Amino acid sequence: MTAVEQRTLPIGAAFDRMPFTRRHALIALALFIAFVIESWEQLALIYVSGDLSTRFGIDEGGVGIVLSAVAFGMIPGVLVWGPVADRVGRRPAAFWSLLAYGVCAFASAFAPGTAALVGIRVLSGLALAGVYTITFPYFLELLPTRHRGRAAVYLSIGWPIGMLAAIGASVTLGDLGWHVVVLASAVAGLWAFAVRAWVPESPYWLAARGRQDEARAVLRTLGSPDADAAFTVATTRVGRPLDLLRGGLARITLVMLALNFVFNWGYWGLQTWLPTLLQGKGLSLSASLGFAALSALMMIPGYVSASLLTGRFGRKRVFLVYVVAAALGGFWFATADTTFELYAGNFVLSFFSLGAWGVWNTWNGEFFPTALRGTGYSWATAAQLVATTAAPSVVGLLLARATGFTAVMLIINAFMVVTALLALPLPETEGRELE
Repeated sequence: MTAVEQRTLPIGAAFDRMPFTRRHALIALALFIAFVIESWEQLALIYVSGDLSTRFGIDEGGVGIVLSAVAFGMIPGVLVWGPVADRVGRRPAAFWSLLAYGVCAFASAFAPGTAALVGIRVLSGLALAGVYTITFPYFLELLPTRHRGRAAVYLSIGWPIGMLAAIGASVTLGDLGWHVVVLASAVAGLWAFAVRAWVPESPYWLAARGRQDEARAVLRTLGSPDADAAFTVATTRVGRPLDLLRGGLARITLVMLALNFVFNWGYWGLQTWLPTLLQGKGLSLSASLGFAALSALMMIPGYVSASLLTGRFGRKRVFLVYVVAAALGGFWFATADTTFELYAGNFVLSFFSLGAWGVWNTWNGEFFPTALRGTGYSWATAAQLVATTAAPSVVGLLLARATGFTAVMLIINAFMVVTALLALPLPETEGRELE
């Protein structure tokens, strides 16, 4: 085929006939483990918070500050890393972010006091923000169009796996002290080298930067039958953050930000203090950890069911049904009078809320063009992290004032109801080519 005869296609069309290959499976494994590490980091200290309190002589409010420190550092971090990923590429952003996180995690194990620990964990969050922001957009930009929704939802299963790893570490390593748990986090940072070795740069990003030959080379390794075409992109200009508030993107951006905040507030308000809330209902600490582990297991079939349904019914319908069902489960959990109702209500809540998260992680990354996808996802992540930072402290204050289990749970559950209402005006993206 001569240069004159070379076909011209939108870059997204190169993914329409692409099969799911072994290379995709290897990419999925690399980014799946990266997401497990992200989950681990945000949850690991929750289950050894008692040791933190004893070692540093701090109360529940102080523990809440330590637990929130990573999320606090991630808020400015994601706002920096998103535009960086749009400018320098997905691959280097993911690699350097995860590696820097490992270094910070190692340093935190030797913090001499609470102030130092909080400061280093803020830096850990600043570093981790890069891979946290880019994992899903990066994965979406490497997947065949027809497999994008299902595969990305499966990637979300990394969250409960990380949660189970955190619980397992607290049980097996907790007696050795909280610092041993964060040393394990430092070792996990070495996974950055697997990401760099197994995950290629995004063809969408390469084509948008005018690097057509490199984009075609990656597409060939991914099995695209259209890899030899010349590719067009929506724009070759690197997106500027304020572009998210211009034209048709403005309404989507504002709704997306509000939804990310309320959805994550509802989740973190519960998860951060779940062991404490359960002990308030009469469960022992070991029983509370077992309860949390069973909840994490229930998340996995929630993700799987959502992945099977999203391709048939679309992102929006599945998300709405799952959020409403999660809210009903949360109400059952909040008003439980027996141990059975406590378990059943929380299992319904875990199944549907995390299934909804799996859909949202995919749907949220499909609203924006390539030039703004990293930046758009970084804004979404920042909204989540504001909630992640605020929720532990707010719920901690409610508990300190003896508000009570049912009242706290109903407040948390109200955020799930608002989440469903905010999702109504968002556009469906199932089967649509990425720009």
